[in-house]
Amino acid sequence: MIRYKKDTNNIATLILDMKNRPKNLINHEMVDAFMPVLEQLKKEKNRNELRGVIITSNKRNFLEGGDLEYLYRADDPQEVLELIHHLKKLFRAIENPGVPVVSAINGSALSTGFEMALATHHRIVLDNPKIRLGLPEVNLGLIPGGGGIIRLMWLLGIERAYEILALGRVYRPKEALKEEIIDDIACDERELMDKAREWILTTKEGRRPWDQEDMDISFGTADDAEMTSKIRRLNIQLVKENQFHFPAKHSILNILAEGSKVDFDTASEIESRYYTEVVCSETAKNKIKAFYFDHNAIMSGENRPKGFGKFRPKKIGVIGAGLMGSGIATSCAVKGLEVVLKDVSKVIAQRGKQHISNNLQEMLERNEIGEDERASILKKVYTTEKARDFDTCDLVIEAVFENANLKQKVTQEAENYMDEFSFVGSNTLSIPISQLAEVSQKPENYVGLHFFPPAHRVPLVEIVKGKKTSDETIARAFDFVKAIDKIPIIVSDNWGFYAARVQNTFLLESITMLSEGYAPALIENLGLQAGMPRGGLSMADELGLAMVLRYEEQADEHYGTKYVQHPAVEVLNKMIQELDRKGKTSSKGFYDYEEKSRQLWLELKTHFPSHQKDYDRQEVIERFLFAQVIEAGWCLQEGVIRTEAAANLGSIYGWGFPATKGGVIQYIFDYGKEAFLTRCKDFEERFGQRFKVPSFLKRLIEIY
Repeated sequence: MIRYKKDTNNIATLILDMKNRPKNLINHEMVDAFMPVLEQLKKEKNRNELRGVIITSNKRNFLEGGDLEYLYRADDPQEVLELIHHLKKLFRAIENPGVPVVSAINGSALSTGFEMALATHHRIVLDNPKIRLGLPEVNLGLIPGGGGIIRLMWLLGIERAYEILALGRVYRPKEALKEEIIDDIACDERELMDKAREWILTTKEGRRPWDQEDMDISFGTADDAEMTSKIRRLNIQLVKENQFHFPAKHSILNILAEGSKVDFDTASEIESRYYTEVVCSETAKNKIKAFYFDHNAIMSGENRPKGFGKFRPKKIGVIGAGLMGSGIATSCAVKGLEVVLKDVSKVIAQRGKQHISNNLQEMLERNEIGEDERASILKKVYTTEKARDFDTCDLVIEAVFENANLKQKVTQEAENYMDEFSFVGSNTLSIPISQLAEVSQKPENYVGLHFFPPAHRVPLVEIVKGKKTSDETIARAFDFVKAIDKIPIIVSDNWGFYAARVQNTFLLESITMLSEGYAPALIENLGLQAGMPRGGLSMADELGLAMVLRYEEQADEHYGTKYVQHPAVEVLNKMIQELDRKGKTSSKGFYDYEEKSRQLWLELKTHFPSHQKDYDRQEVIERFLFAQVIEAGWCLQEGVIRTEAAANLGSIYGWGFPATKGGVIQYIFDYGKEAFLTRCKDFEERFGQRFKVPSFLKRLIEIY
């Protein structure tokens, strides 16, 4: 577990090496193994036989975070509090042996693993771009609990510590050095250890600033008027952006504010109590369920067709150099794939390459890539106007304008030069894959690959199986999506596929409320309070009102005599046909759009008078969310999407269903199973068939 070595300078090296694991993980076993080692070090110090301590690793990582399965199950606050106290006792022992302690970090150090590194007096990291460092707990609805918040506050100040913690960013070694969360980097492992020994030999004292008299927190505390003002602004911004939907971020800010006013150990106890509250919250359980359990279920290939070898793409073709095509190309090139980017002319294709360059610049500014990487990534992109340049591509993705004839034309051109082992993916938003594949030379090699804008940022891809798409092509598409580090969800070739179909129910419910007399601004604000990224009217404008209506018309075709027209259809017809307001692309929809601004159309209240005064805020929010949950249930029942895990993550990444609820299916269990069914029955009686619960969801509720 922990190997001990000592050199002639009385420098002890502790080598982390967990048995029967590919990586080092800080759990109760590691904590228990550390304690007797630290006791031995204290004895050696008392005998003047210890000059310093180096902690390093014999694994491909240094040390990573805690046991998420335990945290997901944890529901006893006292047990959680005792566990975090035990961990903090270890970290305090590490930083108080009376001699200098150095972390020689030769692999990734994340979450609790990085908190332990923060407890050492000096951090030196191997300059390997694959190494990741940081405290990303907030991405799972959690917060650091091992003292990391308080230590960062002392080292960097409240404002910078909050920025790092609330964003949940992870850093490469050079970026971590720039952010001052580590102290040095080394070019190889030998230099790493040499620098660690040198620092110990030139450092007399092993005490942290918070354990020394007359030392203050960097840049002030919450007792200072200027810092109090900054904290207030951060809180206002947090509420504005998140509508209280991310309690972990609020907890971080509270810990920093409260902890800055007291001594280190008291501040650490404040952190422990907030940590316990966050761990036991439903928000944390929901996010762990989605981003850990559901994510692992999908990425493990539970829905990937069996019996096919792993596809390892090397060269990808992209047709269409617009924002979507260049975003797809960026995603591929960043992961080391060669890209052939084609458009109708070399000049337009080059514009697409400039889009890619802009995307990479954004990634550089977010510390996701280095400057040297940016240049090498761009070299992987070849621009062309000739379809014959696809002759050596493993896959060609069509990302042109949403027009069936155009998509079929460019596909035929590409297939003329593609070999028998390559396949075609269409990034269509609404056109059936089976229809597009009708002109394909090999429809079994034709698949939908629906990326979400911006394609280089959104980590989700819908893999759409057409009527003739082979299982082998689906398996290869799945492997490709994983290769570019995105989440593949397999969906059937149904109207709207999965994401657009379910998203549309939120838009339709928002539009319906206009006809019911709700004020437009109220509809939008309650959409935000529900946890959606934007109001439904804004999202409808963005998509285009004709497309919103088109999906509902496709539902009519799909269900035939069983179809019941959604009340939003009348509003949409009036907006499009009578008022000639079609959405953002025409600069007028529910909103008026100018160059860089927008506002709700002032005449909306004239055409859809607002008379709802005595309304139930929670009921409106629930209508927004229930509509999506029920439609997702129909998608599962009809085989549009295959698993609850895919439904959950698809809803969060595909259109922005509240991550704090864990996704559309997890929302049922967060709300309460019986309460959900009762509320649906009430909504069905009052608002109609669209709130009828599919039998699939009823069976699912019974199973769980």
